[in-house]
Amino acid sequence: MHHQIYEQARQAALELCEAAGLKKGEIMVVGCSSSEIAGGVIGHDSSLSAAQEAFLGIYKVLNERGVYLAAQCCEHLNRAIVVEKAAVPNADTVCVVPQPKAGGSFATTAYRSFEHPVVVEEIRAHAGMDIGGTLIGMHLRRVVVPVRLKANRIGEAMVLAARTRPKYIGGSRAVYPDNA
Repeated sequence: MHHQIYEQARQAALELCEAAGLKKGEIMVVGCSSSEIAGGVIGHDSSLSAAQEAFLGIYKVLNERGVYLAAQCCEHLNRAIVVEKAAVPNADTVCVVPQPKAGGSFATTAYRSFEHPVVVEEIRAHAGMDIGGTLIGMHLRRVVVPVRLKANRIGEAMVLAARTRPKYIGGSRAVYPDNA
């Protein structure tokens, strides 16, 4: 089962990177319910091993592309974000160390795995993945575009994904780039 979680997470991350056109230095936020991956109820059946496999699958893909992973904590830490300091060098950080029951297993894994982890209260990511109904929208840039993934399950958890784009401004006379 654990190799399957790793592979499903890796595939979902690959698809989202391609669909969002993520570039080196950009950020993908991931909210992950390890409880849902393992077939339980969000917030009640945390699984560190499931979170670790999902994290490893996603992190490998992002590292290969130079994209930063921002791991969303659970509601007990107000959905704060664990991220590499290099991704947010001038951000105001908060003082907390995520734990499986206070931050969530995925954020805990990220904190333990990153080279220089910091926790911030908010971020504006270029793309995002919601694994198991964690509600990541507050951490995405302003204009969110849904991305339908073929790899739409990790374990028992449903996966929703999104990319962002700049706002269109200027009205009927404006011209927009094709890649927006």
